[in-house]
Amino acid sequence: MKKNHQNINNITEGVIWKQILIFFFPLLLGNFFQQLYNTTDAVVVGQFVGKEALSAVGGTTGTLINLLVGFFIGVSSGATVTISQYYGAKNDGEVNKAVHTSIALAIVAGAAIMLIGLIGAPFALTWMGTPEEIIPEALIYIRIYFCGMIANLVYNMGAGILRAIGDSRRPLYFLMAGCLINIVLDVLFVAIFHWGVLGVAVATVLSQFGSAALVCVVLLRTKESYRLNIKEIRFHKLILMKIIQIGLPAGFQSMMYSFSNVIIQSSVNRFGTNVIAAWTAYNKIDGIFWMTMSSFGISVTTFVGQNFGAGKYDRVKKGIRVCLIMAMSVAIGMSAVLYAGGSVVFYLFTQDAMVIEKGMEILHFLAPTFFTYVCVEILSGSLRGMGDSFIPMILTSLGICALRIVWVFTTLPIWPDVKTILMSYPISWAATSVLFIIYFLWYRKKHIYGLKK
Repeated sequence: MKKNHQNINNITEGVIWKQILIFFFPLLLGNFFQQLYNTTDAVVVGQFVGKEALSAVGGTTGTLINLLVGFFIGVSSGATVTISQYYGAKNDGEVNKAVHTSIALAIVAGAAIMLIGLIGAPFALTWMGTPEEIIPEALIYIRIYFCGMIANLVYNMGAGILRAIGDSRRPLYFLMAGCLINIVLDVLFVAIFHWGVLGVAVATVLSQFGSAALVCVVLLRTKESYRLNIKEIRFHKLILMKIIQIGLPAGFQSMMYSFSNVIIQSSVNRFGTNVIAAWTAYNKIDGIFWMTMSSFGISVTTFVGQNFGAGKYDRVKKGIRVCLIMAMSVAIGMSAVLYAGGSVVFYLFTQDAMVIEKGMEILHFLAPTFFTYVCVEILSGSLRGMGDSFIPMILTSLGICALRIVWVFTTLPIWPDVKTILMSYPISWAATSVLFIIYFLWYRKKHIYGLKK
């Protein structure tokens, strides 16, 4: 079933760099507000409660949340690729089936992750060596957070559906609305009601429900092929298999990322509350870099997906090259800015001089190495857009995750210092970039240059 329909952002035509940036900037702002979601929690408890609360809300709990949520978001990228390819090919019937299958997957996965989080949180916190003074507040935060998991995943899937058809603006608006709700409720519950960690957790969940409601309203009201009908939410077997085939490797890749971060966080925990708080604040600051690279990665995935689906292979090749140049330029510029001005940002999280000193040591060590990661994000996103997600998962799992874990277990006992842990990042980024460059050059020659234009 094929119909003509209006592209919200017709990224299969026009000047490539302009089309990528038109899609990129709303994504960047969306990621900024997503980061602001979590950063607001950290800033509010850091300023009004203390460094123990800051450690509870950020470091350990954030790592555990990312482990489970990141897996689903990785899997949901299979839905984004599937829908973008069908949409680029103007196959409206398959687009509609993919939308309903995707939402069904979000609901089921949200319920499953909620149960896993509620039951497994105390065991995970203990296994990670979380200091005793942090565990009670960390447990409060993480359990309440997981109660909003269905809303969280429905929003992420709904936003992915809209981005797949070229609409990166409305997900941004919905995220901005949710972020505003979160900020207002954070201040109300913590600064005025003095609920502490409980307050930021409740505020986060309520704001997630708000964002999910907004994205669902758009999907329910549209007249386009991606319209959502509640009665039709169910799994379509072949579509589900395609989504899982493309998305599951990305999900495992994200889980491996998060698992390696669990090992890193466990190693950081042994250096005490000051270092944990500094690491938490640093992760919020360098989140500026990660959200930018993620925006480029999603942009190139959707760009490649639609153009590949439309059979415009020469445009695919040019788009990947343009995105690499832009991402590398931005990475180098951001490294310089963060290196020079990071101390100002640390004061947003805490006034503790020791925490700030430790945080600046971490920032000055890692910021100059950010450029070594760029090829991993852009080339893996490009490959996923063409439907190849298995090999990128293997490369990332071995090059970043496994190498990082091996490094920590073998070198930290010999050199028990925070910088030993930090060194695992640039080493694993550089090694994985080399692997991706080699594989991508082979894949491009075989699967792109060999195709008819």
